[in-house]
Amino acid sequence: MLGLGIIGWIVIGGLAGWIASKFMGTDAQQGVVLNIVVGVVGGLIGGFLLRLFGVDVSGGGLIFSFLTCLGGAVILLFLYGKLTRR
Repeated sequence: MLGLGIIGWIVIGGLAGWIASKFMGTDAQQGVVLNIVVGVVGGLIGGFLLRLFGVDVSGGGLIFSFLTCLGGAVILLFLYGKLTRR
């Protein structure tokens, strides 16, 4: 785990969630809190998926953590969009 602390994860998650929502076109539907939640949950999803493929996520650094959160957030928003559209 990175030694960022809770504030660091909130900042990284917020940025990743915001950029992912811009990329997926859902920014108008989300607020700051939801961007943070999407980014942090996206980080958990991204880290889980990378570990499945054998990538060591524990010592990746700040940029790697941000990209992991961003990738996971995009996946999360994609799946949410597919599940809610009828």
